[in-house]
Amino acid sequence: MTRPSELPTPNPDYIAAVQESVRNAPYPNLIGMRLAAMDFDSCRIELELGERHLQPFGIIHGGVLATLIDTATFWAGFLRLPDDCGLVNVDLKLNYLKAVSRGHLRAEGRCLRPGRQISYTEASVYDDAGELIAHGTSTLMALPGRGLKLGLPKFL
Repeated sequence: MTRPSELPTPNPDYIAAVQESVRNAPYPNLIGMRLAAMDFDSCRIELELGERHLQPFGIIHGGVLATLIDTATFWAGFLRLPDDCGLVNVDLKLNYLKAVSRGHLRAEGRCLRPGRQISYTEASVYDDAGELIAHGTSTLMALPGRGLKLGLPKFL
């Protein structure tokens, strides 16, 4: 995605620190997902599926797909916020479109309408063959004063 010229330049060290923070957070670490890429209005979350992700019928639990969509919508809206601002999903709507039981999943998040207080985002989850597995949308609310404390400036 091309960045509009009026947006500040993201600090690559900050993005790397966010990726490391996500990797080491308890829940993303538990399910094995990683924030592979993040830019203004977009992100990519990746997950290598394993037995731990299966439900009793031998397919990936819907909660895993919901987590990927929740996470991708969140990070797709995050970078536009000021340095000291956090973000929270206030709703999540999703559709499960195809069962999957193994392989690699890729969730691509996109911010459809960024805002100072409320943003609207979407995410699509794809399998190894590039087939759409699930899709969802989320409304996000900015939380002033609740930004990530990573010791680095968000923008150059």
